Amino acid sequence: MKRFIKYFLLCLVAMPLLGAATLVGAYFYVSATLPKVETLSDYRPPLITRIYADDGTIIAEYSKERRILVPFEKMPKQLVQAFVAAEDASFFKHQGLDFQSILRAALKNVKAGGIAQGGSTITQQVAKKLLLTSERTFTRKFKEAILSLRMEKYLSKEDILYLYLNQIYLGHRAYGVEAAAENYFDKNVEQLTLAECAILAGLPQAPSRYSPYRNYDRAMKRQKYVLERMVKEGFITQVEADAAAAEEVAIKPRLNNLLEVTAYFNEQVRRYLEERFGSDLLYTGGLQVETSINLPMQHVAREAVKENLRNHAKRQGFRAVETVLDEEAQQEFFAEQIETFSDEPLQIGDFAEAIVIGQQGDQILCKLADTTGVISIKESKWAGPLRVVPAEEEASGNRDEDGNRQETKLPLGSVIEVRLVANSTEPWQLSLEQHPIAQGALVAIDPFTGQIKAMVGGYEFSESQFNRATQAKRLPGSAIKPIIYAAALDKGYTPASVILDTPLIYEEKVDTGELEEWKPRNYEEKFYGPTSFRKALAKSRNVVTIKILEDIGINYAANYASKLGIETPMQRDLTMGLGSTAVTPLEMLTAYTVFANGGILVPPTYITRIKDRDGRILESIDPADFSTGMAEDQRLIRKPPRRVISPETAYLITNIMESVVREGTGWRAKAIDRPSAGKTGTTNDLKDAWYVGYIPQLACVSWVGYDQERPLGKSETGSRAAAPAWVDFMKEAVKQYPLANFKVPDSIEFHPVDEKNGLLLAEDDPEAYYEAFAPGTAPTKMSDEDQLKARDFFRLEMDVF
Repeated sequence: MKRFIKYFLLCLVAMPLLGAATLVGAYFYVSATLPKVETLSDYRPPLITRIYADDGTIIAEYSKERRILVPFEKMPKQLVQAFVAAEDASFFKHQGLDFQSILRAALKNVKAGGIAQGGSTITQQVAKKLLLTSERTFTRKFKEAILSLRMEKYLSKEDILYLYLNQIYLGHRAYGVEAAAENYFDKNVEQLTLAECAILAGLPQAPSRYSPYRNYDRAMKRQKYVLERMVKEGFITQVEADAAAAEEVAIKPRLNNLLEVTAYFNEQVRRYLEERFGSDLLYTGGLQVETSINLPMQHVAREAVKENLRNHAKRQGFRAVETVLDEEAQQEFFAEQIETFSDEPLQIGDFAEAIVIGQQGDQILCKLADTTGVISIKESKWAGPLRVVPAEEEASGNRDEDGNRQETKLPLGSVIEVRLVANSTEPWQLSLEQHPIAQGALVAIDPFTGQIKAMVGGYEFSESQFNRATQAKRLPGSAIKPIIYAAALDKGYTPASVILDTPLIYEEKVDTGELEEWKPRNYEEKFYGPTSFRKALAKSRNVVTIKILEDIGINYAANYASKLGIETPMQRDLTMGLGSTAVTPLEMLTAYTVFANGGILVPPTYITRIKDRDGRILESIDPADFSTGMAEDQRLIRKPPRRVISPETAYLITNIMESVVREGTGWRAKAIDRPSAGKTGTTNDLKDAWYVGYIPQLACVSWVGYDQERPLGKSETGSRAAAPAWVDFMKEAVKQYPLANFKVPDSIEFHPVDEKNGLLLAEDDPEAYYEAFAPGTAPTKMSDEDQLKARDFFRLEMDVF
């Protein structure tokens, strides 16, 4: 018995010593494998890459973790107190570990037979998030405890809170308090009220469960708990807590309404950043990307393209409805609409779907959500004549397979698209609409800087992400002609040159060895005889263009197009003069900016400056942003502006294209009520419609066509199908600029000429008009008849003298 007691006592003494030795050994063993807390002083978490418009407005964000670093000094004192009260009340007292909390959690974990509750301090949470993994094991907790003690020695309490409040996940992809403040309240963190601070402080325990978006009432209960904890810890008074609890907090989801407006442009920027810097830097590097997009112009551009495509769809006639719903399906349809409209009420001018429920005289009766509406048949002539028929009868559009008009049948239960006209009383006044099938693109560029101010790549980005402004190569038709004519001016032609518009026939051998004829024709199917260079372009005469191209040389013209910015290799035959080489709208517009900019090519750009997370400039189009020793690959890769044609040639082609607007195919552009130059483009089969034009300060291209190429419809030329979008855009866009005429180079000469033969006329001749000429290119003689008139006039003057 004595021996047993002796050994027992020895064990009692040895066990604590053995345990202590084991603990010390484990400490040194684990310590050797732990990361260094010193690395936290260089805290560089994943940050948001932000894209800015030219006025500094954020138009897009890219990130894996939506985080915005905010200095501790900018965090409201009550925000810090709220998180401390809710998460670690003794934070300012302990040295990294709260042994009471650990003991309390340990007892619960023993009972549960595993990790059921943590006793982590804020310091421990930082250690886990930044230095360890999130595995729920005792080993990880041991490491966490060691690191927490080390952190408290190396970092101040403010440093630890800075890390914690920037790192913590607070729901809906928001990491850190600044991102959460934007997410839930559309505010910066320093603008938060006490009530809002308490809501954020209640989120870490279960961000999804306490989300004010999904569970507002639950979030408010959690807010009340946080406020009570703050009172208990002496951070605020009960009066302040009661006032905060009574405050009606407005939850404002961070919905960027610009995302759809600038979507095509945003994607263009995103692709460039990913290609240039890689996806890791794009989504985690916190890049600040300044762009050239002008939001007022972009809004107008998008609406102009959409409205133009809708008008085109109406001109093609009403297509038969595709969906007819039975009674049960209609009720589900209405229930979904009621829920949708409760969040986003339908506004005047908005589009929606409605169900046809009957006809009353000259009105179609519809229902949408829990409201009835009417469509005037008289005001829907584009789709008429309309008639509602029984549900079992087959629907029909108002065009048959041959394009002939017929009656439009709308079965009961038909799903149709409508636009809200008026909703002051029920039934609502609606207009019948039709979703377009054709697509469009519009790009606007400042010709002097090359900066893209607006870009629309299609009807709706959510339906198709294909950017037709930069990716779609389509035949430009007659829009290529100004380039051919500019090349001719540099080859000796003048605006007064006269070319015969007469039939042409070309023969060439095809692969079978047979001869094939090609007869270029004018759009009007006529020939006009002697035609001035100016009128040929103004009236878009195809035959004259082919003759000019044949004279100046195909290779010369192709090389000329290349130096103007057309990067696509041109098809080197005579069809090039009629636009047989497919190009993108951006390419075509780039060439026209050379004319607008007096002969200088400024390559287009959409990014003006890129900064990294530390504010260092990575790329810029401004040379002043860089020191002389900056590496070339840190600059924006863009060719510098360069003169490619003379100022005289640029002015002359501009002056001729002013005639296109005044008296030719570009007549619609007169509606902007200021000097402009431009050219329509239409392919022979009407598959592509273009209008490219400019004022002295802004150039713009509009294109319309089907993705799966097919004719746009009868008479759907560039003037009818594409120019209206250009006009609607420019009417608003030009308001940013003062009224201005195109600058005339000092060397340009003006002489009276005869349009019929291009020769000089006497100044007082009623047939004379003043034509512009490059220096030394004006005609030097008159026709024999005109010379006789001039001599007679001179003799008369001498007799009077």
